[in-house]
Amino acid sequence: MKSEFYETRRMFDLKLRPRRLRKLQPLRFLVQETRLSAADFIYPIFVDQRLTQRQEISSMPEIDRIALTDIPGEIKEVISLKIPAVLVFGLPHRKDSLATEAYATDGVAQQAIRAIKKTAPELVVVADLCLCEYTDHGHCGVVHGGIIDNDETLELLAKTAVSQAEAGADIVAPSGMMDGQVKAIRTELDEEGFADTAIMSYAAKYASSFYAPFREAAECAPLWGDRRSYQMDPPNRREALKEITMDIEQGADIVIVKPALSYLDVISAARAEFQVPLAAYNVSGEYAMVKAAARNGWLNEKPIALEVLTGIKRAGADIIITYFAN
Repeated sequence: MKSEFYETRRMFDLKLRPRRLRKLQPLRFLVQETRLSAADFIYPIFVDQRLTQRQEISSMPEIDRIALTDIPGEIKEVISLKIPAVLVFGLPHRKDSLATEAYATDGVAQQAIRAIKKTAPELVVVADLCLCEYTDHGHCGVVHGGIIDNDETLELLAKTAVSQAEAGADIVAPSGMMDGQVKAIRTELDEEGFADTAIMSYAAKYASSFYAPFREAAECAPLWGDRRSYQMDPPNRREALKEITMDIEQGADIVIVKPALSYLDVISAARAEFQVPLAAYNVSGEYAMVKAAARNGWLNEKPIALEVLTGIKRAGADIIITYFAN
């Protein structure tokens, strides 16, 4: 039997055996090509000005809208987990057609940013910069006759960016996909003395069905129509590279591809093309799918979540915005 075994080995003559490096967990870790850690994550938080206590978001299990008074506890947990940054979304106490609460000095996002910085000055605070949570119609800009006025919206975005920087935001993150938004914001920030405030642009943001749970979370679903006239068409990849190029030329310090899981090819193409830091948003629908399957006993949540996040990083993302961060 022994001679037959060695004869079989000689017949196949297997000198190349990748399995040698897989036999032990420490060995697999030693040769691991992609490393995932809490240091890669930005954790989104929803701060609701109307609440006095946290409220779970039904379509995003274990993610809550929090009150302003909940911020110290929430941020202390983030710090304890060594998550380096949070992304702040605000839900105001009132909305109007010009999104005035988005750039109010005492707006919910501005109050939240100040509270976070007071609790943890070293934490990186990213302020989502869009108007949809603050408009009574739910669209991401000023509307005239049912059409979003791109250039009038730029003025409000720039004004909002300055108010967020004044409150202490380290990074502003324009997500409305208005043409020229990065240039308008960069110009206004520089003129108002905030040259050190960075811009993380949602440069390639697709008109995706994966955003549905977020729209419940942020109460920002449009009252009519959809956002396909300003967010990107999902079949297009070359257009994403064009959008990213334009945002970098206008002054974006970091660019985002959103969503992540269905757009890994776009992340990979962007990583190959550009040298700036690249973020990917593991969006609410991607989170909700895993949570729902896990709650039904169809998937084991933690390994699936880690596999998804590792795949996003392997595709080329330096930074991952994810509800799984904590």
